[in-house]
Amino acid sequence: MTGNTGSDSRVTDGSYNPLKEIGTLAVMILLSILGAIIGVQLITTLGVTPNTSIIGALFAMLLARIPMKAFQRYRSIHTQNLAQTVISSATFGAANSLLMPIAIPYVMGQPQLILPMFFGVSAAMLLDAYLLYRMFDTKVFPASNAWPPGVAAAEAIKAGDKGGREAWLLVVGVVVGLGGAMLKIPMAAFGTAFIGNIWALGMFGIGLLIRAYAQPIAGVDINALYIPHGMMVGAGLVSLFQVIQVIRQKRADAKATFTQPDNEVRKALGLGAVGYIAIAAALALAGGIYTEMTVSMLIGFIIYAAFAAFFHELIVGIAAMHSGWFPAFAVALITLIVGILIGFPPVALCILTGFTAATGPAFADMGFDLKAGFILRGYGKDLQVELAGRRIQLFAALIAFLIAIPVVWFAHIGYFAQDLVPPVARVYAKTIQAGAQPGIAHSLLIWAIPGAIIQLMGGPKRQLGVLLATGLLINSVMAGYAVVLGIVLRILIIRIWGEKGRTPMEILAAGFIAGDALYSFFSSVFSSKGK
Repeated sequence: MTGNTGSDSRVTDGSYNPLKEIGTLAVMILLSILGAIIGVQLITTLGVTPNTSIIGALFAMLLARIPMKAFQRYRSIHTQNLAQTVISSATFGAANSLLMPIAIPYVMGQPQLILPMFFGVSAAMLLDAYLLYRMFDTKVFPASNAWPPGVAAAEAIKAGDKGGREAWLLVVGVVVGLGGAMLKIPMAAFGTAFIGNIWALGMFGIGLLIRAYAQPIAGVDINALYIPHGMMVGAGLVSLFQVIQVIRQKRADAKATFTQPDNEVRKALGLGAVGYIAIAAALALAGGIYTEMTVSMLIGFIIYAAFAAFFHELIVGIAAMHSGWFPAFAVALITLIVGILIGFPPVALCILTGFTAATGPAFADMGFDLKAGFILRGYGKDLQVELAGRRIQLFAALIAFLIAIPVVWFAHIGYFAQDLVPPVARVYAKTIQAGAQPGIAHSLLIWAIPGAIIQLMGGPKRQLGVLLATGLLINSVMAGYAVVLGIVLRILIIRIWGEKGRTPMEILAAGFIAGDALYSFFSSVFSSKGK
């Protein structure tokens, strides 16, 4: 393992826990509070949650430059990795997993549901992150897959530590990323095209372009017809069966090596099933929805809510792993629409939506953070170091989540009093209030068929159906062009320079993603100040 990790040899082996140092722990707590505040502020004022990983890493790098002995510990690339872990965990946890779900009952005029919902989604968020930790670098969620924001964070930390040619390449990438983002070019999508699975990203780009041009060219509003939603239902269900198939396979790919045993996914999913059923049952009891249902419908609701949480978590995780984008809002909306078609009452749908939406963001973000750590610890070459370092990252993330919980609880009172809520919560509430619309079930069923076929064709490694549906759900023509252009350039670079061109290409790509993240963060912060 390379890198300036300070004078203490215990730190360099990757198994030492920097959180045991009071000074480091205090900084991580402050970063967690900062991340939670940023998440709450931006999702209520702008409806977005920026990736703050790079901000955390840069903050630790700046501390390391202070010429005092107390700050030498921040020279460790592993401590810097913990800094990016805690701030991103707190940001996504506070905004997407905590505040947004409890805003749904507020918007629906059901304030008595806020407290039970808050306890339920807090538990779901913690379970969500723990499940990804258990399943990271298994056959289902390999560490070798893209996880693009994680690559960007790791390359930034490595470049700051080592300097030299790689650092300059990253700086060039960041500058280009910032410049492109200023011109409204989605540089994160462009950079991801150089890192992720080329087949999955190709389908993602095609989906983005179809969504953009279906109405101008063919006069078809695919979103209004629920075509992307149907495609995701079909692809998502097939993907779940593929996950089960992968778990049941006795023999793994001979070329593939994982740091987690084959049975770890089965154990994690079993734990998740029990946990989500328990949380759904507790929400049903605390929310009082059992008074509006028969016993059979109540049991059906608990089972469906647990399944929906699993579905949301796995699909969001798979999309994030391959593309760096996670369609959490859209997938939660799909599970809500299915719940409406089943016939659950409005209060039950409110609880279902908040619970489902709480799973996924923490799961995906944990994957990005662990990917960064996996790179910095040497790609798992030393199994003991990798597992110890991964466990320390889990502790750091859980600390951030636990800090985000009281921050959101106290903050939501003032925000809701000003009627400041995440815009997506109003969309969920309006969907529940509108109820089942004619033709939705038919459209979902019809378009689930091609989604399922495409997913079957691609198999579990390429996830073609899920990524195509993800692209169809996102309205961004520039992202479509960015992905397609990036794939074309990637093919040309590999054909001209071969494998020698791969590392510089990926470092530049990481810079594009980092530059886009920095612009997104600071532009969001300054925009929110004017609101």
